[in-house]
Amino acid sequence: MRPFPTVFKDEGKLDINYVPPRLPHRESELNLLTQFFRFATESPEKMTQRVLITGDIGTGKTVLAQHFGQGITREAQRRGVNLHYVHVNCRECKGSLFMILQRAILTFSPNFPRRGYSAQELLQTFMEVLDEQNAHLILVLDELDALVQSEGSDPLYSLTRVQEERSGHAQRLSLIGIFRETSHLDSLDPSTRSTLQRNIIRLEGYSTPQLRDILNDRVLLAFRENAVPTQTVDLTAELAVMEGGDARYAIELLWRAGKYADTAEYRDVLPEHVRKAAASVYPVVRRDTVSSLGLHEKLFLLGVARLFKQTGAAYLPMGEAEKAYAIVCEEYGEKQRGHTQLWKYVRVLSASDIIRAEPSSVGHRGKTTMISMPRVPASDLERELSKLLGT
Repeated sequence: MRPFPTVFKDEGKLDINYVPPRLPHRESELNLLTQFFRFATESPEKMTQRVLITGDIGTGKTVLAQHFGQGITREAQRRGVNLHYVHVNCRECKGSLFMILQRAILTFSPNFPRRGYSAQELLQTFMEVLDEQNAHLILVLDELDALVQSEGSDPLYSLTRVQEERSGHAQRLSLIGIFRETSHLDSLDPSTRSTLQRNIIRLEGYSTPQLRDILNDRVLLAFRENAVPTQTVDLTAELAVMEGGDARYAIELLWRAGKYADTAEYRDVLPEHVRKAAASVYPVVRRDTVSSLGLHEKLFLLGVARLFKQTGAAYLPMGEAEKAYAIVCEEYGEKQRGHTQLWKYVRVLSASDIIRAEPSSVGHRGKTTMISMPRVPASDLERELSKLLGT
């Protein structure tokens, strides 16, 4: 039996639904959201709020809202305020206001009848339930695009104006809408659109350093100590930046890489495991792409693939790649090409998305070009090139 049966300590910390104890690089947005809803724990009956959170996939929209929800409900409980946070995915509810309200009301009245109401009747009944329980609600409509596309402006108009129809009653219902694109707001009627556009929090894609911080947090939570080297985190972050700064993709990739490490009975999660994980998600290099390369492009790539496989590294200096190419040329009885020609090969291979070539970062001794092969497993590429070269 292996001394370490798995690289994981708690892989649940890499689950898409896990809400981490802190959100690196979303502190300012979390603080802004908290300020928007400060009234909810201090004077909840006096006002309500509507906020939109927008951003591409993997920018942290859902986890930002959920983290906020956990924090504000704890604070409300401490203050003795009956405040609830209910998170509903509109796409899972098939873009139906009725199904959204049904899920929300069941959190307060589990035995509430599932039939016999229209959406408007259910909304009015829901407000009565909140009154009866002296409860306040922050209702989060995740993937709000689905509701707008399915039912247009009417559901949002009803949700944003329901309090106005209850003159003299306590304020009960606040909304957070999560959109991928604010362009979907253009399809709403002007009145509803103006109501929703007052408070918008826009989340940009994460940068490589930001993704490193996010991944390092998850590594501490999910993996055994020292099971994930720095180069593995760096390569995973680089791949996620190529996908638009998608933190969700980065975390899933790290989990898949851990599974590949376990399958191969490795004690550590290496860059090669990340490359295998990336290829399993998005197989970007086709066999005909490699077979169409010239002889010395193949030889250079074979040398690079072997070196990545041997060293387990995520990045190689150009000088080391040239040495590996020279060894392969000697093996195949070919006269090696000069530095200038090799640069042309690097550009061709970069354009084919097989390798990446970038200037060395700060902290690296001297200036050089660093080569990475983020999406192609070195072992697979070596095997394919060896076949094509007849060995």
